[in-house]
Amino acid sequence: MDINLELKNYLDAKGQLKQYPSKQRLQKIAMIYLASKFEAERIYSEKEVNAVLDNACNFLNASGLRRDLITNKFLNRKSDGSQYWLEKEQPTLQQLNIE
Repeated sequence: MDINLELKNYLDAKGQLKQYPSKQRLQKIAMIYLASKFEAERIYSEKEVNAVLDNACNFLNASGLRRDLITNKFLNRKSDGSQYWLEKEQPTLQQLNIE
């Protein structure tokens, strides 16, 4: 699956998401796209996570996107929200029920 092709109607010329898809299938593909913007084995602060998401999107909803990424197990965090990281094992398309 070519994520950029799947999200072509949602990406601007810079490759930023210009809106969050309304269809659940495309939302999950968008999460895969957003998770790809994070570095493996790096610890992020909430501010840094927001910056990554702000650079990947041209709409403001970092807290909602961050929550979706955590809920769907792309990112994890300490319970106090002081540290975030990319999960070592990312959900597969089958686990997300999009194939």
